[in-house]
Amino acid sequence: MAAERSKRPKGGESTLTVLLALAVNLAIAVMKAIAGVITGSAAMMAEAAHSVADTFTEALLLTALRRSARPADRRHPFGYGKDRYFWSLLAAVSIFVSGAVFAFYEGFRTVFGAPEEQGSPVVGYVVLAIAFALESVSWTQAVRQVRRGARAEERSVFAFLRVSDDPTVKTVFLEDSAALVGLVLAFGGLGLHHLTGSSVWDGVASLAIGVLLAFAAYTLASTNRGLLIGRQADPVLVRAVWSRLREAPEVEQVVDLLTMAVGTDRVLVCARLDFDDALGAADLERACVRIDAELRAAHDELDEVFLEPVPRTDPELRSRVLARYGDLKL
Repeated sequence: MAAERSKRPKGGESTLTVLLALAVNLAIAVMKAIAGVITGSAAMMAEAAHSVADTFTEALLLTALRRSARPADRRHPFGYGKDRYFWSLLAAVSIFVSGAVFAFYEGFRTVFGAPEEQGSPVVGYVVLAIAFALESVSWTQAVRQVRRGARAEERSVFAFLRVSDDPTVKTVFLEDSAALVGLVLAFGGLGLHHLTGSSVWDGVASLAIGVLLAFAAYTLASTNRGLLIGRQADPVLVRAVWSRLREAPEVEQVVDLLTMAVGTDRVLVCARLDFDDALGAADLERACVRIDAELRAAHDELDEVFLEPVPRTDPELRSRVLARYGDLKL
């Protein structure tokens, strides 16, 4: 498993995925805006705002990748890994503010306002078709990276997205997926307006795009909020570390195990262990050094490892562990 995990996509592929999405979204935003002005379509203008929001999102994700890669220093001894979560959270806010809010505005204005004439719908169809083709290129790159990561961790794509500590690839994947669905909605609104002569369909499509963007923004914001607060490491990794600690000949019992993702592919481990009482101070020190080295060799995502000798019978410690995890056998 450790060998497989070492092959997971790193920052280089994430950067490529984000750069490709940025270039695609910028080109699409310009085309949609021009088509929206020509056709007068609310759905098309909502999609233009959608692409503008996506472009801002990619810029924020690039900032996240650059700033989170800085090495640890005196002020931040655990590094800057969580900077990626902060900027990714701002990207989710950007999707909602720049995309969803404008789409809702256009939708309500069109549905409840005066009927509007549609101009040159063919231009809209052509732009939507080109945009769909371009978005598919970016989406394919994101899917390729997600599948590679899921395969390396022996998980399904959905399970990988749920537990992944790399918000950049998840953001691009969900953003591009929402973009493809939004293009279909815009095409439907534009087409129904063309067939029926009623601009209400355009407004309904714009509202649907707003709901879609709001959902995507909430999903991404929720993920990054959990990572910023301090989410436990991948449960598979936690179980593997727990098992390896229990197998150490000097350890009689794993009393407590705390983990936290401090960045993408970076995990902080704090373990409280009840060691064999027959060990001397020097033996205990050597055991801790050896266990630390073995854990790092087996799991390259471990960033810092802290081992604390404790008695399993201590009532205060036991009560804290029980309050956190429930009725465990210590």
